[in-house]
Formats: sequence, structure tokens, C-alpha cells
Amino acid sequence: MDPMPEEELYQLVNQLSEAFFNKTFMDKVRFNSRLRTTGGRYIPSKRLIELNPKYVLESDKEEFHGIIKHELCHYHLHIEGKGYQHRDKDFRELLAKTGSPRHCKQLPSNQQRYQNIYECQKCKMVYKRVRKVDVSRYRCGKCRGRLHLI
Repeated sequence: MDPMPEEELYQLVNQLSEAFFNKTFMDKVRFNSRLRTTGGRYIPSKRLIELNPKYVLESDKEEFHGIIKHELCHYHLHIEGKGYQHRDKDFRELLAKTGSPRHCKQLPSNQQRYQNIYECQKCKMVYKRVRKVDVSRYRCGKCRGRLHLI
């Protein structure tokens, strides 16, 4: 179930495109509930923007608008024939100009809680890990001291 109808989503994307890029959005946009680790993606071969519907439900409006602006940067640069990938200078400049985020924040439902917390016995450096660490094999990266599970 999508959080808003496709027509409303298209109007929102077009509104943001006109406000920040002074260009109309003329192609397709839709929700894709299979997206898990990203807020959205632009598919150049189809000229399609796909957005993660969980970001509408779980994050604030500013975060979702930032994701749309980020994907619009990809879209408009691709249409103009400029560098639209993350590593391209044109893309990074347009992100800065429009105030778009480079990465989206992690969803609250996807944030993993650290189950294993280790502490160096020498310098008291704390390491938070999801997976267990073999303390007989690994040492502190700061002072080479022994680690122990808290």
C-alpha cells in the first residue's frame, strides 16, 4: 500500500523540481516497496524515479523532500547530458546548489541495536559491534590492548 496516490506524488516531485531546479519534471515517478537500504533511485534507461514508501511513513517531511531533490539532481543532469553519477563533479555541485543531501538518514525501523560492546582493557576504548568478535584474535586498533566483552 502506497502512502499517497501516484498523481499526488508526481505533483510533489514536479513542484520541487520547479522550485529548486526551475525545470518541469516530465517523466515517471513511483513508489517501490522493495527498496530496503536506500531512500530512492533514478533509473536512466527508463527515465524513472523510484522512491521508498517507508520514508514517507517513518521520517519527517524534510527528509523525504531531500530524497526527492537528490533523485531530481540525477534526473536533470542525465537529461542535460552532464555527469549524473555520485562521483561526478557536476552532480556534487548541483547537490550543493539545491541543498540536497548526499545520503539519506537510516530508517528508524532499520537501525540495528548493537548487541556486542567491547572495551579495551588498556585505554578503555569502546567498540560497538553487531557481530561477535574473537577477542583472542583481535586487539584494540588504538593501543593494541586486549579486548573484553562488556
